[in-house]
Amino acid sequence: MSQLKEQTSAFWKAVLKDPMPYWLGAIILAFLNVIHFAQFKSPWGITSAFAHWGAWVWQRLGGTPESWAYYADNAKNLSALKAGFVQDGGSLLDVGIIAGALIATLLASQFRIKKIKSVRQALAGAVGGLLMGYGARIAFGCNIGAFFSGIASMSLHGWVYLVFIFVGAYLGSKILAKYLL
Repeated sequence: MSQLKEQTSAFWKAVLKDPMPYWLGAIILAFLNVIHFAQFKSPWGITSAFAHWGAWVWQRLGGTPESWAYYADNAKNLSALKAGFVQDGGSLLDVGIIAGALIATLLASQFRIKKIKSVRQALAGAVGGLLMGYGARIAFGCNIGAFFSGIASMSLHGWVYLVFIFVGAYLGSKILAKYLL
C-alpha cells in the first residue's frame, strides 16, 4: 500500500508541481491550434477579443463602437460585437488562457503578490503594457496570432515576427537592466 501511495504522490507531483517538458507543451499547443482552427475556421488569435472587450465596455457606458471603422467596415468584427461576450470564441479562449495560467501558477506554488518598488517601476510597466497592446493591434496580432498562427500557416509575416521579437526582447532586456533593475 505504501508503494502505491508513493507512486500516486510522484505522479501528482509530476503532473501538478513539476514543469512540463517543452516538447509536451509544443504538442499540446499544436493539438489545440488544430482544434481551434477546425472549430472556429480561423487561426488562433488573442488581441481581437481585447478590442471587443473595450468596445463592449464602451457600449455599456453609452458609446457607439459600431460606428467605428473597425466595426463599421468589417462584417466579422461587427458580428462579434453584436453577438456578445459568451458567443465570442476569442473571448472565451482569452478567459481560458488567463484562468489556466492562474491555475498552473497556483498548483506550482509560484503565485506571489509583489510589492511595487517605485512609481517609476509602475509607470514603466503601464507604458510597456500599453505599447505592447497598441503594437499587437496595429500588427494584427500578438505572439499567438502573429507568431504562433503565422508560422503554423507558413505565412511570411510570422517568420518576420520571429526575427523582430528576438531583436525586441534583446533590446528590451538591455533597457530593463540599465534603467529599471
